[in-house]
Amino acid sequence: MEDNLHEWCLLEYCHMATFIRPYNLYFTNLSVTAEILFKNSEILKETNYLTENIINMNIPMDKICLLDPASNQVLEPADGDTFEYFLFGGILGDDPPRDRTAELRRLGFPTRNLGAKQMTTDTAVHVTKRIVDDKVSINQIPCIDFPEIKISKTESVIMPFRYIAIPDIHKSTLQTTNNEMKQNIVPLLPSGMFDLLKKDGDMAFEF
Repeated sequence: MEDNLHEWCLLEYCHMATFIRPYNLYFTNLSVTAEILFKNSEILKETNYLTENIINMNIPMDKICLLDPASNQVLEPADGDTFEYFLFGGILGDDPPRDRTAELRRLGFPTRNLGAKQMTTDTAVHVTKRIVDDKVSINQIPCIDFPEIKISKTESVIMPFRYIAIPDIHKSTLQTTNNEMKQNIVPLLPSGMFDLLKKDGDMAFEF
């Protein structure tokens, strides 16, 4: 885990606790600084936060599935019956990716992938939950890649990740040229992410 958790990270970690039962979430290998931040968060303090490394938790390695973009096997619903834990790298990804999962891969965990596009950590957890708990195949989960988020009338931010797609409740359904009905979709973002993007955008123009 990062030592000083960025507000971006905290929003994503809190988002996980909205679709996964908090007591089923384990944040491991925390620094002392990060542990304090977890204790001070009303949502994250309900989760399991540990300074121990996953290797030292006495969990059989064959029961832990590492979600690894480099894996040659896609995560499937049946994997929910094979594995008891699903492991995600805690350091948020870069664009382009720097393969930080390699730090965990070399330890020898069984691996699966979630497709070719890099996801945010909370999206990866959500997609995994849909697959192994809800028994939905990955190709049945609606996604949106590299969405453009408008933060003002003249500014927007392109997010270089794959997100779960949800209907845009603020816009009506569109009718396409072949008379098919197409629903407007938006990325599923953590609560507070839009305001954080706007704040970060405002800071970029400070001199």
